[in-house]
Amino acid sequence: MASLAVLIALVGAMLASGAAGVRVELTRVHSRPGVTASQFVRDALRRDMHRHKARELAASRGGGATVSAPTRKDSPGGPEYLMTLAIGTPPLSYPASFDTASDLIWTQCAPCGGRCFPQPTPLYNPAGSATFRVSDCGGSLCPYNISYGTGWTSGFRATETFTFGSSPACQARVPGITFRCSNASSSSDFNGSSGLVGLGRGPLSLVSQLAAGRFSYCLTPFQDANSTSTLLLGESAAFSGAGVRSTPFVASPSRLPMRVFYYLNLTGISLGTKVLSIAPDAFSLKADGTGGIIIDSDTTITSLDDAVYQQIRAAVLALVTLPNTNGSAAMGLDLCFALPSPMSAPPAMPSMTLHFEGADMVLPADSYMISDSGLWCLAMQNQTYGVANILGVYQQQNMHILFDVRKETLSFAPAKCSTL
Repeated sequence: MASLAVLIALVGAMLASGAAGVRVELTRVHSRPGVTASQFVRDALRRDMHRHKARELAASRGGGATVSAPTRKDSPGGPEYLMTLAIGTPPLSYPASFDTASDLIWTQCAPCGGRCFPQPTPLYNPAGSATFRVSDCGGSLCPYNISYGTGWTSGFRATETFTFGSSPACQARVPGITFRCSNASSSSDFNGSSGLVGLGRGPLSLVSQLAAGRFSYCLTPFQDANSTSTLLLGESAAFSGAGVRSTPFVASPSRLPMRVFYYLNLTGISLGTKVLSIAPDAFSLKADGTGGIIIDSDTTITSLDDAVYQQIRAAVLALVTLPNTNGSAAMGLDLCFALPSPMSAPPAMPSMTLHFEGADMVLPADSYMISDSGLWCLAMQNQTYGVANILGVYQQQNMHILFDVRKETLSFAPAKCSTL
């Protein structure tokens, strides 16, 4: 089974050059030799948990710029998605994590005094770029310090020219992009990456700085190691058809980090024809900024309030006649079933429907169950840490998803993403 790490190559003219949009191709790659699917899922879930803790800590501190959290260095998994771009003049290419729940753009910078995590490309050195400019905060540097759960990054704010495109014929250089220059980082979150590109709702995200207006992506199946996925930014991101459903975003809280999240109004969940008994306010966004549900490109599986998760768990248990087992040690998932053999196909299961305001998202069994090494598990977990329920990327596979930030809506439709 392939990992969720993905290499993105930007293709086409950039929005700033007047074109209709940017096409981004996502190629699935393995995280590290010798890492099994079970190990990757377990470590990805552990990473998710630490990230949720960091969000909760940031929220409890009022969203200040400085957040600290424990670090881990033993996870073989890396970020969910990487996009290749270039920084500076002359341009230096580097891969960065792609995250819809962040509005920051940052990369590691030299010199870092031995306080940077290993990365696959040379460190960007501002001194070697003709277009680097330090942002001024009253005659001094504008510092930042951000935690991502299993690590942190700190440095200062600056502007630089970024280059997008995989070949000279389709490249576009965009000057004056605000980013964070990291000269101290400690992280296992970013294996295979040299930084992060946020596509969240904040003013400093790539979408906001490019005035893209909308973006969409279509993620190939989790176990498909060969096909490419697609991310589109700008006017070309739009799609239509009889199967498209749309739901409005919920206004985000004013506090950080929640104000950069894309919140949705989830009103209920069904498994097959059974509507689960879930409290009407289970997904309500509370006055203190907690609760609600967000859609996130950097969380592996969907994480739900324990009362909701237990309803789903019980409904799955009632339908499956295979022996059940706790898969926490092997997969990091507590509800698993033992298949007759490692090569056995799982039994048929009904679809699961997420009832959003005005739109139903129908998930086939392969988008909420996962199998490996003779185990077949519910690919969801209870939310014991964090400030919100999260719709993760495993549940978004083979779904064309459009974020229309101008119309404040999320649209989606089932798709065979490998052929998009």
